[in-house]
Amino acid sequence: MNRHRPRARLLLALGFPTLLAFVQQQALQRQPPRLDRLSSAPASFGPAALQARFSRPMLAPSLQGQSRLQPALGHRWLGEGDRLLLALSAGQRVLAPLTLTLAGRDRRGLGLAEQQWRWDPRPRVLAVVPVTSGEQLQLREHDGRWRSLSPIWPKIPGVEALGDGSGVALASQDEQGGFRVWKVPLRQRNLAQGRQGLAPVQAESPRPLGPSGLMFAHLSANRRGQLLVQSGGQEPGESLTQLWTRQGGARRLELSATGPMRLLPEGGAVVVPQIEGLSLRALPPQATPPQTLPGSRDLSAFCPRAGRALLVRHWPDYRRSLELVEPGQAPRQLWIGSQALVASACGGGGERIWALLVEGRGQPKLTLLALDRQGRLLRRQHLVGWELEPGTGLHFDPSGDRLLAALRPLGPADRPPPPARPVLIDASSLQLTPLDREVQQALWLPPG
Repeated sequence: MNRHRPRARLLLALGFPTLLAFVQQQALQRQPPRLDRLSSAPASFGPAALQARFSRPMLAPSLQGQSRLQPALGHRWLGEGDRLLLALSAGQRVLAPLTLTLAGRDRRGLGLAEQQWRWDPRPRVLAVVPVTSGEQLQLREHDGRWRSLSPIWPKIPGVEALGDGSGVALASQDEQGGFRVWKVPLRQRNLAQGRQGLAPVQAESPRPLGPSGLMFAHLSANRRGQLLVQSGGQEPGESLTQLWTRQGGARRLELSATGPMRLLPEGGAVVVPQIEGLSLRALPPQATPPQTLPGSRDLSAFCPRAGRALLVRHWPDYRRSLELVEPGQAPRQLWIGSQALVASACGGGGERIWALLVEGRGQPKLTLLALDRQGRLLRRQHLVGWELEPGTGLHFDPSGDRLLAALRPLGPADRPPPPARPVLIDASSLQLTPLDREVQQALWLPPG
């Protein structure tokens, strides 16, 4: 009998881990599902969307039936398995923070413990504001209060919000005309569980990105928090193109361009203007061959959906046209005319497009067009008494279905023009709502 004891001990030793694993598996199977992560989804998923990751595969219909959204906006739960997407239905406007009561069941029928989240997908207005001794970067909170985000510099000629909402890059200019690039890191809390609540934006001290005394600096950012900086020094051959990561590291890019380069919003590539046309080049470590679109074209705006963009084409007879570019298709002409096309914006994958046109001298006439993806005119609005602040653009907020522009009131022709103001424009009716602040530039800060 004693001879069998070692064998029994061996069998027990070998079987115990298997038995323990089985018991643990059964215990886990009886545990209810839990929410592992809830985060904002990229803009390409719609005007406002959340990504949810659960500990177990969930039933989307149960989430649809048991979860609640206040205000009661139309929404859908999309996907399957343990990763699902909450997307708002098209044609709705988010006018206030949302409350999400999350509940549902997994595939075994076990219920998720109900929990409540506060969520605000609306962007905030960023502006370069003239002050007594120079210019300052300021932010407008949703309640209408303005707050400073930077020191005062003699001039701030360039501003770019990082697409993930983690910060703002800007180019300052000193009294001798030298440029310097800065990053202002930001902390946002636009999604919070339970009583934690939402919070105003918190700004850290500006961090310099490179030396001072530059001759020029062009900025471009994407939704990954990356920043492209094109700069030039005092001496010939001192031009430099760098890609800065969100963490603060930089990599030099050996790219030559005839104008400002633009990062693709979703990341991974950069649009490079060249003599022969617009070139799309992959960012390292990718090594895909470049793609070139020939012709005299400028990149005007990106659409929220990946791979779509608006281009301005220049014709030999001095006309200009607006084109929509989509993956695998030739550019589609949406508008052509003799007016100056000074800015554009795009919604979704190009379902709606807005174009700002200028014609005339002295007292130029500013006109805003709303077009569909076939170029059909949806609405035309003459912006009587306004002109676009030179060098600024037109920016679309899909969550509120509104546009933002820096517009100057037209004054007497024999006097200096009055300062510009940030103007909100209803994207459907094209009606204007000026904000009470003098600005040099205005753009959206994406929620982080």
